[in-house]
Amino acid sequence: MPLKTRIETAMGAAITAARRGSTPPRLASALDYAVSPGGARIRPTICLSVAMACGDRSPRLADAAATAIELIHCASLVHDDMPCFDNADIRRGKPTVHRAYGEPLALLTGDTLIVAGFEVLARAAAEDAERAVTLIRILGESTGMPGGICAGQGWESEEKIDLSAYHRAKTGALFTAATRMGAAAAGEEPDAWTELGARIGEAFQVADDLRDALYDEETLGKPAHQDEINGRPNAVAELGVRGAIRRLEDILSGAISSIPSCPGEAALCDMVRRTAERLTPVVPARAAV
Repeated sequence: MPLKTRIETAMGAAITAARRGSTPPRLASALDYAVSPGGARIRPTICLSVAMACGDRSPRLADAAATAIELIHCASLVHDDMPCFDNADIRRGKPTVHRAYGEPLALLTGDTLIVAGFEVLARAAAEDAERAVTLIRILGESTGMPGGICAGQGWESEEKIDLSAYHRAKTGALFTAATRMGAAAAGEEPDAWTELGARIGEAFQVADDLRDALYDEETLGKPAHQDEINGRPNAVAELGVRGAIRRLEDILSGAISSIPSCPGEAALCDMVRRTAERLTPVVPARAAV
């Protein structure tokens, strides 16, 4: 089964489970709205790619890990877009959840997606309880405090920001979770895969900074120039466009070098290269300064 099909099938099953029975119709609708269309599904793709490189010995656990990560990611987008944070009107080319359903349901949608992520892993525990507990622990560390995406969002409310900690938590946490959980689902030691996830996460952050600075809302499918508008620290402001591109190239080169030895090492290197191509923005000549 192609990875995209595998991911969408697992995501669909998770949302169906959350919507079953007698549920509030508008909240049930908002759950589906928040996760589809799915965008690039970069995090679950990385998770499954690592699991496959390690032998994919427990596909059900790997699917659960990939789904849980994506549910948490989608929840973070719903919450990030709300008026108390970025106050964004557009996400993935359509109105944000709070614009389409109102703020109360947007808050509940994000909360429900977070809970659903952990439920998916709990249901998969029948496959291998010990591995499932490891997956739940890694996802919890990557979601909450002190170094998860909640901590990353929290840095934006501080007067003085630790830029390195901010980026590691805000963007890097779920990428690190993706590589570590992919390995753990396949029965491998997750810590050996931390560096790869951290490097991909750092690359994604720099690429996102570049796209925010260089592209318009129509191209991005979401509001542009948000770093400048909200006064957020970013790679373009710190390094300039050319410097940020050089930094991105260095990070991605290091990511490939950090891949542990495994049966599917060559295929995984190819996946990272393809991800790099997808991440790297096309820079207009006038902006390459």
